[in-house]
Amino acid sequence: MLAQRTLKAMTRAIGIGVHGGQRVEMTLRPAPVDTGIVFRRVDLPRAVDIRADVYSVCDTRMATTISANGDPDGPKVKTIEHLLSACSGLGLDNLIVDITAEEVPILDGSAASFVYLLQSAGIVMQDAPKRFLRVKRRVDVREGEGANLKWARLEPYEGYKLAFEIEFDHPAVSSTGQQFVFEMDPAGYKREIARARTFGFTKELDHMRSHGLGRGVNLDNVVAVDEYKILNEGGLRYDDEFVKHKILDAIGDMMTAGHPLLASYVAFKSGHALNNKLVRALLADKSAYEVVTFDDESTAPSGLVELAPAW
Repeated sequence: MLAQRTLKAMTRAIGIGVHGGQRVEMTLRPAPVDTGIVFRRVDLPRAVDIRADVYSVCDTRMATTISANGDPDGPKVKTIEHLLSACSGLGLDNLIVDITAEEVPILDGSAASFVYLLQSAGIVMQDAPKRFLRVKRRVDVREGEGANLKWARLEPYEGYKLAFEIEFDHPAVSSTGQQFVFEMDPAGYKREIARARTFGFTKELDHMRSHGLGRGVNLDNVVAVDEYKILNEGGLRYDDEFVKHKILDAIGDMMTAGHPLLASYVAFKSGHALNNKLVRALLADKSAYEVVTFDDESTAPSGLVELAPAW
């Protein structure tokens, strides 16, 4: 049986929120089978549990934000996508995340620190089958026209593959790889995707901060780009770090489907909002998917069976 996975032990992280700039402590705990990924706001007078699913998403401006029942006025947890991406990359199904503020710490701006934390705690198999959401037919979402066109789709595929294309008219970005295709497996995720950092343009920072965003941004947690060049002293971690980070984000956003996908995800200039619409469109059409398990793990796609080697 291909089994569900959770942590072996508890682990902790302390950092700041990239948008709110507040200090936050986060404790990652093992969880029972079929829990999913649940965030618990332990800083409130009464702790509030918020399940990381698509119907909890209440805001997609610059990050994915969830609240109980998707209530935009309720307690929130912001910027969940990097942690969810790490969970997906390692095949983790069940996790409780105690958090002392409304935003997941940005750490180094990638998923690599979360991968390290999760693997340091250890990952164990549970006595229940891992459930996959197998896409049975193509689902598309689109926005805009002409130069403003962006789209994303899910198609049937026996495995989990992601293809992304970005298009930035900027010398520092257009000189890098703007297309990437990634076949999910834990070792490949750690090697090719996890270290890709979020990025931003300095000309947009004042506007973001006027809207309560980007207050924790610094060169330790964001790839910063001015009108001409990358400002980080060490440059890029990958030659195509920009598009790889968009794949990292998409992996986290797709995790809100509630189960790991058996699908091909293909996107052009997509972001958190369009990714959320795509997952909602899939789940709204019950003929477009089915939930499956693998009694014999040898019949499952190999990349979704393996445990990632420790760093």
